[in-house]
Amino acid sequence: MKGETRRKIAAFVETMPFLRKRPRIAAPKLVGHSAWADYLGREFNRPGVRVLEIGSRVVTGANHRHRFSQADYTGFDFYPGENVDVVGDAHRLSEYFPQGQQFDLIFSSAVFEHLHMPWIVAEEITKLLKIGGHVFVETHFSYIAHERPWNFYQFSDMGLRALFNDGLGYDLVDSGLSNPMAGFFTQHADRYLRHRPVGELYCHSQILCRKREEVTGFDWRSVAVDKVVDGTRYPPPVAPAG
Repeated sequence: MKGETRRKIAAFVETMPFLRKRPRIAAPKLVGHSAWADYLGREFNRPGVRVLEIGSRVVTGANHRHRFSQADYTGFDFYPGENVDVVGDAHRLSEYFPQGQQFDLIFSSAVFEHLHMPWIVAEEITKLLKIGGHVFVETHFSYIAHERPWNFYQFSDMGLRALFNDGLGYDLVDSGLSNPMAGFFTQHADRYLRHRPVGELYCHSQILCRKREEVTGFDWRSVAVDKVVDGTRYPPPVAPAG
């Protein structure tokens, strides 16, 4: 207990420079880190609803099958193991299911950072999702390097929206960043950065989208940029003072 107390005191001291700074980016209203599993269970645990979890293998103790006890739940993972019904590569997701088989909900947690071509997986999910169906993804925006070498990407909420975008036929339901973090550059960083604080870090990013329509001939190279970035623009240059 003494060690835990020392850890908390040290963490408090280290985060003091950040105490007066409020996070600029809000957590999702519906599917934040501590809320998404209960939300999906409430909304989709009904007879006749088909649910697919990508990355379902029990690794950290989490098993979501019980949340969908009344629905038709399928667990998909790269490796066999507890809570896995179908083994395969998410980049070829649609190949593992009969033609025409679709789901009402497809979701994943802590998976997209390990996908080498997540935009391909977004298309594969879209093939298996019913019109009116929902996709939920939680991944990391700021986190330790883990399960290397297969730790490819980190995503903001807008990065996830770029994957499940309007041009691919999705309406945004909810998104955001959860669990603000405080950080510092270490003594191993370049000299001019050492010990500088790093703000606006968030551990988790989430998105919930609804498939509005079936899109044919989708091509990442030809889709209009506003269909991906929701009409936003990169911040314009600031005019020099004076």
